[in-house]
Amino acid sequence: MSLQNPTFIPGPTNLPEVLRKACDMPTIDHRSPLFGEILRPARTGVRAVLKSACAEVFVFPSTGTGGWETALTNTLQAGDTVLAARNGMFSHRWIDMCKRHGLRVDVVETPWGEGIPAARFEEILTVDTSHRIRAVLATHNETATGVRSDIAAVRRAMDAAGHPAMLFVDGVSSIGSMDFRFDDWGVDVAVAGSQKGFMLPAGLAILGVSPKAMMAAQGENLPRTYFDLRDMQRAYANDAYPYTPLVGLLNGLNLSCKMLLDEGLETVFARHARIADGVRAAVTEWDMPLCAASRTLQSDTVSAVRTPAGYDATQIVQRAATTYGVAFGTGLGELAGKVFRIGHLGSLTEVMMLSGLATVEMCMVDLGLNIRLGSGVAAAQEFYRYQPTTIAREVA
Repeated sequence: MSLQNPTFIPGPTNLPEVLRKACDMPTIDHRSPLFGEILRPARTGVRAVLKSACAEVFVFPSTGTGGWETALTNTLQAGDTVLAARNGMFSHRWIDMCKRHGLRVDVVETPWGEGIPAARFEEILTVDTSHRIRAVLATHNETATGVRSDIAAVRRAMDAAGHPAMLFVDGVSSIGSMDFRFDDWGVDVAVAGSQKGFMLPAGLAILGVSPKAMMAAQGENLPRTYFDLRDMQRAYANDAYPYTPLVGLLNGLNLSCKMLLDEGLETVFARHARIADGVRAAVTEWDMPLCAASRTLQSDTVSAVRTPAGYDATQIVQRAATTYGVAFGTGLGELAGKVFRIGHLGSLTEVMMLSGLATVEMCMVDLGLNIRLGSGVAAAQEFYRYQPTTIAREVA
């Protein structure tokens, strides 16, 4: 794999050089006042990216999976019930985690390619008059299928049912790349990771936690030590951690948030949508359907492209890696071999994306698929050249 080529996996994403340098810093004493000058603005920046005035921000040395576990273990007790839709690999894994922690899960089986069925959630919550369901789990952007679900609709369903359950949202592949409204959507715990929209290496689980969820975290819930919000909250009061933090990544997070906010969140979201629309134009020209069942469900951060029936889509990913030194995503779970995934999030431009589309076309032609070289690239070019281009400013 060539380190000179950009990657087109849905995370970890390409690193802006300025962020790579921000993470590469000398050792400092993480008990010193200097560390607070990194930690405080990083947490404030995350809160702004979440579009929240109330969220308590926590950053753990971990990944999004650790963020899921933090949400569950700090607010729920063994035997509690949660409601979730299984519509992709990452919702499946969160459900599996719940079961391993002794939680009961009301699973709404949903075709992979569809979004969260908010209307069905409303029906289930409405009849749950005893309020046995303590939390609703929602994957905002299902990275395996390239499907974006309507979190505002999930909140409306919960409100229409008059149900007091907490709303936990996996925003790992959406936050920092697509519009996310913590306060407006009534989210209680939002989970993100450093390696996607924040354009950093993997290593940080980033959470926004509502006052309601913080109240729930004060009880005797599932066992936790490393992920205990109470311990972290006490340490944050002194600009510290209860254990050794990843200082370099936190320094990168501080700068990443500044870059996103300086570019303007709406501009960031528009950039991702524009790049995604070019990818969709190319896929249409190839006459290959996306996994997402409708246009409104299509993600602006990852596209899962279905190959013809009986064709092993993994061959395209392998060909790109071994012959051209470029990384794309394979299909996961029940989509293994049926799709390949194009990540288009984080530090990416239209010009970079065109190189990825050209590589995919070369691979498909090499492997005998009925694709004309340049067809999808030309469709994306036609789209991109009529759109205003905004280059994200790198902060020194």
